Amino acid sequence: MIENVISKEIVDACYAIHVKFGPGLFESVYEELLSYELIKRGREVKRQEAFNVVYDNTVLQKVFRADLLVDNKVIVEIKSVEELKDMHFKQVRTYLKLTNIKLGLLVNFNVSLIKDGIKRIVNQI
Repeated sequence: MIENVISKEIVDACYAIHVKFGPGLFESVYEELLSYELIKRGREVKRQEAFNVVYDNTVLQKVFRADLLVDNKVIVEIKSVEELKDMHFKQVRTYLKLTNIKLGLLVNFNVSLIKDGIKRIVNQI
C-alpha cells in the first residue's frame, strides 16, 4: 500500500522537525515546516486543501479544509495541544470518510517524544 510508504516519510519528517524545534510552536508553524520538509523530500503537498461534500444531490463547495494532503493519498491533521481529545480523532475519521482517502495521520507536536504524538487513522471504506 503506497500510503504506508508516504506515511513513513511523513513520520520521518515530523521527527526531524520535532528534534530541531521541539514542542511549543503554533500549529500553523508546524504546518509550514512539515509542508516544506515533505516537498524537500519530493512529496506533493497541498496545504489547507478545500474539499467539497455532496449532500441531497447538491455539491457544497469547500465545506472543510485538511491541513495537509500528501500525494493525494494521506491527510495530515496537525495539532499543538496539551492532549489529543476524542473530537480530534473524529475530525480525521470524518475527513477520510468524506474524501474516500484511506489513511490519515493526526500529529500533535506538543509532546516530549514525537512518537507519542503521531496517531494513524485508517478509513474503513
